[in-house]
Amino acid sequence: MREHQFTLDAPHAAARLWALFQDYDRWTEYAPMVLRVDVVYPGDERGNGLLRRVIYRMPLGRRGSALELVTGVERERQYLYTMLGREPGNDQTGSVRLVPLGPHHTRLHFEERYHLTKRPWRWFERPIYRFICRQNERSMRRAVEWLSAHPDYRPDLVGSGR
Repeated sequence: MREHQFTLDAPHAAARLWALFQDYDRWTEYAPMVLRVDVVYPGDERGNGLLRRVIYRMPLGRRGSALELVTGVERERQYLYTMLGREPGNDQTGSVRLVPLGPHHTRLHFEERYHLTKRPWRWFERPIYRFICRQNERSMRRAVEWLSAHPDYRPDLVGSGR
């Protein structure tokens, strides 16, 4: 099993970061591997139970897809997700947590846990996830940069302190 954690301080209100992360149509603008996100099921009023399909780039021009179940939603603070594997034992879990540090300052925590059980993928687990982890970190940095470059995105949330 592998675990990856990443923390980044962002010069934006937690509410704006949250809004961007919930705006699935925009993921392709800051997440280099994401080609599309489809909401399969919206979940409850808070987003618990949301089921999304993420279509992403893979090496050699291939495409992959991940079916992700979102739970543990605390609006503008955190959500958990489980990438549902095709076989039991291959599920991967992760979380995004936002800690407001001020009206224009948020600490973003991202983590994922993976465990590949099938050969030959199991043999390549380390390089596969090293690549994925770098891309995830890049996506988080680019989300922060995207908000900086788009001050007109959700101006109602600028400086909200939430």
